[in-house]
Formats: sequence, structure tokens, C-alpha cells
Amino acid sequence: MAMAFKMATIGFSVMEECKSSFMDMKRRRVHRYIVFKIDEDSRAVMVDKVGGPGEGYDDLAASLPVDDCRYAVFDFDFVTVDNCQKSKIFFIAWSPSASRIRSKMLYATSKQGLRRVLDGVHYEMQATDPTEMGFDLILDRAK
Repeated sequence: MAMAFKMATIGFSVMEECKSSFMDMKRRRVHRYIVFKIDEDSRAVMVDKVGGPGEGYDDLAASLPVDDCRYAVFDFDFVTVDNCQKSKIFFIAWSPSASRIRSKMLYATSKQGLRRVLDGVHYEMQATDPTEMGFDLILDRAK
């Protein structure tokens, strides 16, 4: 059985695949983004979707459901005004208005447990619709 990291707040655990996928993204850069979901049956946070290195921000935004919550991490590459190549990792808590109240509560109370496992995130964003996590906002935050 896969090792899981226990979330003390409400009894959810973070599956080992979440941490290993994040480390692959961070160190080996084999993923551009990772979307996580809470599986209420197994009471665990698990990987929902992984974006390959050739995928971009639009692919991440398209992979988030319009009626359910998710967590996502995005590896954002950019060039500074000094012409230096940089990379920053963003954590996005996606909680659309159309999602169930129970789902919003579960994701809100479980966020810190997942964040503790994902060591190396630079910025955190909360979004309830696509305009709150637009590419221009990420670009402004990274600089």
C-alpha cells in the first residue's frame, strides 16, 4: 500500500503519489502542472491530472472543473527584466462558485495539510473563477 501523509485537521491523508509527482516536477521538471483532488471515499488527497512539460497555463486552466474544487501546482517559467531565466511554483486553491458547499469546506480545511507536503512552493493563490487566476496575475506575482 502506498504511504500516506496524515492530515490532522479532519482525518484526510495525502497519498505518496502527490509528494513524488511534485518532487518530479520540482527537481526533474517532467511535469508542467499537477492537479490534486480529494477522494471522499478513501479519505485522501490524490493526483487527478498531470500536465507534461510541453503543456502550458491554458492547459492547466482547462483541466480544472467548473463545478468542483481542486488544488493545483504550476511550474511557471519566465524571463526577468535582466534577461535571466527563472522558474516559480504556484499553488492554486480552486474553489468555483458552482461547487457544493461541502466540497468547498473539505478543500478549505485540507489545504494546509497538502501545503506542508509540497515543500518548495513560492506563491499561493485562491481562485473562485478563471479571472482570479489569469495568466497576467501569475506573471505579475512572479516578477
